[in-house]
Amino acid sequence: MAPPAAVLVELALRINGVEHALEVDTRVSLLDLLRERLGPTGTKKGCDHGQCGACTVLIDGRRANACLALAVAHDGADVVTVEGLAERGELHELQRAFIEHDAFQCGFCTPGQLCSAVGLLREARDEGIELDDATIRERMNGNLCRCGAYANIVPAIREVAG
Repeated sequence: MAPPAAVLVELALRINGVEHALEVDTRVSLLDLLRERLGPTGTKKGCDHGQCGACTVLIDGRRANACLALAVAHDGADVVTVEGLAERGELHELQRAFIEHDAFQCGFCTPGQLCSAVGLLREARDEGIELDDATIRERMNGNLCRCGAYANIVPAIREVAG
């Protein structure tokens, strides 16, 4: 039996502040759309099962695994990848803190870690949560680092959290 034919739909997304009008297969993930059609490759394909967090992006300000997000489910959404964190050529404060704290080794997980940390800071502010080390570890537990840079990631996030 032949595989089912692609069903294409029109979709509008804002990626890192740039509007995109696209025609996409209803089966394509946001991760594959980003990497294969739109160009930003900072978002990494790790496990492709939503378990490692390498593909974490911000969708309308909330953390999400792009490998699990069907692109068509986010028509009209504002998506921010690691490339969109810097503004006007200036690194985001978390990017600077990751550098200062040497919070990465191989760097593969870093884009997802950064996007997740940006979302975490927003959640903490919105929910009135004080971020101590234990809370940061708990709320970042969906982002895995095979190099074990956690000892430096947590202080980088804590510094920015104030």
